[in-house]
Amino acid sequence: MSTIKNDNLSGWNEGEIFPNLPLKYLTASSIIGDKVRNKQDQHMGEIKDIMLDISTGKIDYFVIEFGGFLGIGIKYFAIPFRLLKVDAEKKAFILDQSKETLEKAPGFDIDHWPDTNLHLDQVYSYWSFF
Repeated sequence: MSTIKNDNLSGWNEGEIFPNLPLKYLTASSIIGDKVRNKQDQHMGEIKDIMLDISTGKIDYFVIEFGGFLGIGIKYFAIPFRLLKVDAEKKAFILDQSKETLEKAPGFDIDHWPDTNLHLDQVYSYWSFF
C-alpha cells in the first residue's frame, strides 16, 4: 500500500526544497518559449508548441520557430522529441544538428500549418537519418 506525503494532503511543503533535482519533470508552459541551441552553442530557434500523441499520452514532437527577422521569413519545424535534450543549466534544449541541416529540413510557415499526420511522414523520414 502506498502512502500519500503530507505535502499532498496539507498543501504545505514538508519535503525537500527542490524535489525535481535531478530534473525529471517540466511543465508545458515552462517549455514553450525555451531556446534551442546546438552543441556548438549556435541559436537554432525556440520552442513554439508541443504536440502530444493522444493515443499514447506522450510528447511526439516540438514545433521549433527558426530564422526570420521582425516576423518575416520565419520557418517552423516539427522536431521529433527524441532529438532534443535538456540543458538544465542554460534553461534550453540542445538539438545536435548544424544550422544547415535545420535549414534543409521540411518545414512550414505560420499561415500554412500542415495536415499533421501527412507532414509527419516526411518529417520522420527526414530525421530518421540522424
